[in-house]
Amino acid sequence: MGPVLPLALQKIDHEYVLFGVAALICLAAFGGLILKPALDSYGRIWEKAAATVLSLFVLAALVVLGVVLGLVIVINYNTIVELLHGK
Repeated sequence: MGPVLPLALQKIDHEYVLFGVAALICLAAFGGLILKPALDSYGRIWEKAAATVLSLFVLAALVVLGVVLGLVIVINYNTIVELLHGK
């Protein structure tokens, strides 16, 4: 008999765990590289709130860009493979 895992963890494939870890790494990078410098640049609370909202717009734009780029790759996958293999 194998190790006993909670029922919620038994149905999670390793791909989903990797995607979750990648998402956490991306959010940490966003917080450290975009949000923290934006918040440190201002002193008043309303300025920090505005910087947070604008930083969330940057995050949304990056997510949309990633989704669009991913869709372009998926839609044109056969053409990309043919170009890479020289057919």
